[in-house]
Amino acid sequence: MTPTLQWTGDAFHGRLVLIDQTLLPLECREIECDTHERVFESIRSLRVRGAPAIGVAAAYGVVVGLQSAASKDPAEFRRRLLEVTDRLAASRPTAVNLFWALDRLKRVADEEAGLAPRDLIVRLLEEARAIEVEDQEMCAAIGRHGAELLRDGAGVLTHCNAGALATAGKGTALSVFFSAVEQGKRLHVYADETRPLLQGARLTAWELSQRGIPVTLICDSMAAQVMREKRVEAVVVGADRIAANGDTANKIGTYSVALAAKAHGIPFYVAAPTSTFDLSLPTGEGIPIEERKPEEITHGFGRQTAPTGVNVYNPAFDVTPAELISAIITEKGLIRPVTTENVQQVVNS
Repeated sequence: MTPTLQWTGDAFHGRLVLIDQTLLPLECREIECDTHERVFESIRSLRVRGAPAIGVAAAYGVVVGLQSAASKDPAEFRRRLLEVTDRLAASRPTAVNLFWALDRLKRVADEEAGLAPRDLIVRLLEEARAIEVEDQEMCAAIGRHGAELLRDGAGVLTHCNAGALATAGKGTALSVFFSAVEQGKRLHVYADETRPLLQGARLTAWELSQRGIPVTLICDSMAAQVMREKRVEAVVVGADRIAANGDTANKIGTYSVALAAKAHGIPFYVAAPTSTFDLSLPTGEGIPIEERKPEEITHGFGRQTAPTGVNVYNPAFDVTPAELISAIITEKGLIRPVTTENVQQVVNS
């Protein structure tokens, strides 16, 4: 597969290249981001999406945003850094990896404050590359830990897209499936279409098909029936932010899937790197939920499907309570049972 995102060139003339995911599955086209505004627009418009991938893109976005300030004095360079990071932070409010990556680059800039601006840009590019490599390694580790939870011949269900398109590596939830298949296990994946933007239909079904893994696409409203028919014995999803007690924000509709899994006695797993945890929030009540444009529902993909002027509520995420989650799969191992104490122990290990 074409890399979801990659840096090309040096620190001063390089740029971020990423797949425009709004065109999938019919067209796989790369776009170049040579300004932080282009990175902002790509995150905001979901050309790049998925919490880990957003974090990596934002880190590279800082570098392209600072290229024009390479010859400035340190004070002006610092002002530019804050301007760029504040702008990128405003792109999407829920995915904590975005803020984690931006804070990490600002911390490096503070620690290396004695460097000249040009040298500091080089150092920040090194840190952005490190974030990308770490994400790849974390995805692989999540896959290894999660694959042990699935038996040969299992039917599994996932919601939204938490694969290579959502990360710099093999994905989080889909990495579990990829690793299980690499171990020789046979799986059949049921992918919710994930309304209103159809990330499951457009992206997850495409990724699994590209890798030759059997996949059946279903409407979101069919998940409970598929469980009732015993076609599914585990659910694995990704996450955009996880509170200190394990409450998990993920794409809208995830909470409904978790409730259905609980009703049918099916384990519900969340796969996410420890960078997705926000330990400053005791519970999921404090997770900010992005609300997106009404047109995504009333005019999905350009066609009007609702009465003109109808009221619309369009939250992009919901929060699944920790008590509905059987385990959280991280690069450091499983959090099971999902409690504040176990979250702290694994995340801080």
